[in-house]
Amino acid sequence: MSQPDEPTTGGTERRIGVYICHCGGNISDYVDVEAVREALKDEPGVVVSESPVFACSDGTQHDMIDDIRAQHLDGLVVASCSPKLHQVTFRNVAKRADLNQYAYTQVNVREQDSWAHQHDRAGATEKAIGLVRAGVAKTRLSDPLEPLRIDTVPSALVVGGGVAGLRAAIGLADLGIQAVVVEREATLGGWVGRLGATFPDDTSGADEIAGLVEQIKARRDITVYTSAELTGKSGTFGNYAAELTLHRDDGDKVLTVGVGAIIVATGFDSYLPDVGEFGYGIDGVVTLPEFKELVDAAPSGQLSYAGRRVRSIAYVYCVGSRQPAGGNEYCSKYCCTATIHASLQVARLDASVRQYHLYRDIRAYGRNELLYNSSREAGSTYLKFADDQPPAVAKLAGGGLGVTVTDLLTESRELTIPVDLVVLVTGMVPRENAGLTAVLKLPVGSDGFFNEIHPKLRPVETVVDGVMIAGCCQSPRTVGESVAAGLAAVAQSAALLKKGYAELEPLVATVDPARCIGSGECLTSCPYDAITRIEWDGRSIASVDPATCKGCGGCVPACGQDAIDLLGYTDAQMRAAIEGLIAAEPVKEAVS
Repeated sequence: MSQPDEPTTGGTERRIGVYICHCGGNISDYVDVEAVREALKDEPGVVVSESPVFACSDGTQHDMIDDIRAQHLDGLVVASCSPKLHQVTFRNVAKRADLNQYAYTQVNVREQDSWAHQHDRAGATEKAIGLVRAGVAKTRLSDPLEPLRIDTVPSALVVGGGVAGLRAAIGLADLGIQAVVVEREATLGGWVGRLGATFPDDTSGADEIAGLVEQIKARRDITVYTSAELTGKSGTFGNYAAELTLHRDDGDKVLTVGVGAIIVATGFDSYLPDVGEFGYGIDGVVTLPEFKELVDAAPSGQLSYAGRRVRSIAYVYCVGSRQPAGGNEYCSKYCCTATIHASLQVARLDASVRQYHLYRDIRAYGRNELLYNSSREAGSTYLKFADDQPPAVAKLAGGGLGVTVTDLLTESRELTIPVDLVVLVTGMVPRENAGLTAVLKLPVGSDGFFNEIHPKLRPVETVVDGVMIAGCCQSPRTVGESVAAGLAAVAQSAALLKKGYAELEPLVATVDPARCIGSGECLTSCPYDAITRIEWDGRSIASVDPATCKGCGGCVPACGQDAIDLLGYTDAQMRAAIEGLIAAEPVKEAVS
């Protein structure tokens, strides 16, 4: 299958170490690890074949380093778990032993084999041998690669002037990094800036934003543009040219700023019910944000709506949330606590107001459960309805509103509660950011929020190098959680910018100019705009910017001339891996 100008898999000049991990039984309970080790020990190029109990343990890592040095290994294959868990671990092992880290291959025999074939030990063992043999074949053709070093600009752009964005800008300035804040609205603060008392300790949202704005004014390293948007981005990671459009009374003005990183903290929108949804559109039916404004503006001693005193309120939870049909499937997580806190504000204004909470589930997690207990002690009544029996809101013949609900806590009795005001507890929805998404190539999840690389391991990074996300543009969050995410984005940005350079993966696409005919088919296949046309030897050919390329490989099959290859996963390596995989011999029945 090898092409004439490609190396073949038959050479034995490489010196490769192979380690098949027991994974404490996760692999060895379903795969005969010793049979795999025996099958690989005589593979061409393999000079070390071991089967440690835990390949990732400190002791085994030191053994690998000793083997690399003593046996002069120039390749390393570890058959264990997912590369997401320990790729960095074993790359560091290679570097500590002065072995090129890209001469290491991790073979996933846990998730892709042992866990998938728990009732077929012989088959799982045969598959493991094939997978490891494929890894060895790929490693035999590996080239020594070095990370791409990119100089960085000590400046960051913060998109969004809400609480997460403002706190991120302050954090950047405190670390000596210039921050440019761009806010679409005419004023800073976002949703938090509109709030009075907030949970759990009644801190004023408006006062909190005012304090952050004062801190920003005191820092010379922060520049703020309101009524402005990010409308363009060029350059490469670490040295972006961000195009800002400033909306002014005398017309739009365009400004370009150089930044090394971008933090996106564009916030959220509140769910807006359709007319008729839980009575929305009827006089006296309001959403949670509308009700919160009403409560914050109420004078002491009385809550009124449309000039009438409010003596009873019904709260309908999960409007627009946890609704597979006609809403959003996710839980907005903050709404329960926000509503409970607002009801406590009402109780402090006027203790005589009767308050009914109609809920599917209450999610006042952590110390917010104390607010739930306090609201019950203050007189709030909680009624639980079934998922498939939501409350119905209607206008009563004698005036006022009636909420009909089947309460699961009172022997499933159907009740009609007359009230003066109905509050629809609406959650967060993704903000409309189509233009920004297109400019930054941000990944969007099925729920419409921006996606991070990994929720636990890389919670604020995106697949676009140097572009972070923070706060409620990522998922529904409380103020504290949004601020924490903003500071995490600051820490990640500072780690990239403070040392003046960054190292990128060299596993990028490369063009063979001799084969390229300049058809342009690859240009439209790249989602990151990493491929351009250049003049070479008197003709137009494709060129890949390694600092922009993400190594997705989408351009490789698009080229009809096979002029594009992916370093670390070259055609020759992948052909060799496939041949190694299908060359595995059936395991004898003696395997127990």
